[in-house]
Amino acid sequence: MTIHNLSKTNSILNHFLHQIRDEDIQKDRMKFRRNIERIGEVLSYEMSKSLDFETRDFKTSLSPATFDEVSENIVICSILRAGIPLHNGVLNYFDEADSAFVSAFRKESSASEVDFEIVVEYLSTPSLEGKTLVLVDPMLATGLSMLNVLKALEKIGQPKSIHIMSVIGAQPGVSLIKNYLPASAHLWIGEIDGELNEKGYIIPGLGDAGDLAYGKKL
Repeated sequence: MTIHNLSKTNSILNHFLHQIRDEDIQKDRMKFRRNIERIGEVLSYEMSKSLDFETRDFKTSLSPATFDEVSENIVICSILRAGIPLHNGVLNYFDEADSAFVSAFRKESSASEVDFEIVVEYLSTPSLEGKTLVLVDPMLATGLSMLNVLKALEKIGQPKSIHIMSVIGAQPGVSLIKNYLPASAHLWIGEIDGELNEKGYIIPGLGDAGDLAYGKKL
């Protein structure tokens, strides 16, 4: 798997990353969601450079002309619920793509929340056979949610290519996904932090992306 860590190059993306991490700024839910969406747009633009294009003809008001159009059939799959703002950002750029949705949540096995399993409960997707799968989840922490979702999607068809898209990841989760996916896969990510805490949350990370976007859950 090729890893594209966009924070390694200075760009406006780093401004958006700061705003979603800053505990004062992130209290504005609308701004938090919009920044996640904008990060999805930046990641999509960078990912588009790796896709296949096909030259097509069209007419302007003055003369015939040509343009290069993405020739891949894209399916954007987001992990609910935190993945929705990122999904919207990707869909803003690949507006003719199909969409898929999957729920994956932590099922705690102890009161300490240290021991947990990832449960995939809901899946709505078109066929992935021969498609370009873009799997989006803002936080790539332990990598277990992403791994279980990838395994669930294997029943839906064999994609032509796989792109993982995340806002912030931790090195353990990135390593887990890299070891699972083929060398031809790509990870497009805003920034990679070094570690996880005892509960499996990214440090420094930003907290619970789903709660910050939509409010705390029971």
